[in-house]
Amino acid sequence: MLFIIMFTFIIIQRMIELWIAKKNEKWILRNGGVEYGQNHYKIMVFIHILFFLSLLLEVIVFERILSELWPLLLSLFALLQIARIWVIFTLGKYWNTKIIVLPGAAIVSKGPFRFLKHPNYIIVTLELLILPLMFNAYITAIVFFFLNQWILSIRIPLEEKALKENTDYTKYLEAKVRR
Repeated sequence: MLFIIMFTFIIIQRMIELWIAKKNEKWILRNGGVEYGQNHYKIMVFIHILFFLSLLLEVIVFERILSELWPLLLSLFALLQIARIWVIFTLGKYWNTKIIVLPGAAIVSKGPFRFLKHPNYIIVTLELLILPLMFNAYITAIVFFFLNQWILSIRIPLEEKALKENTDYTKYLEAKVRR
């Protein structure tokens, strides 16, 4: 029962996030935003869809049971959701699932970005581990951890390049190093 509740919650959450991202995408493009990484984005979306299908199939087909550590894992998942919302609210209209940069915009350096360069990628990586582990779906956890790391190895350098070319990102990084 907890699996169905969690799975439904996450799907609804992702649909709301896609709606927010689409709204933000329209705003940023209307204001001169530049999109990067269209090719890898399709792959990333495909990986995330496969993750949910894999999780669903592994739990149902292999009749995975709830982990003994589920209270801890559920607590960590809840904290990640708070962090996810913190990232989305901190970035405001700049938050998106795509790499869309507004030339000349100042880098957001408040909220979780005071501590980390890419907090959302850390959150997603941890979710891709915690959710399957909560239901003993080890195959999904392992496969999609590595697939996620692979797509992030493409995405993060591309995002950093886009930020360096269009914003004050280099100054932001230099200031961070000095601190």
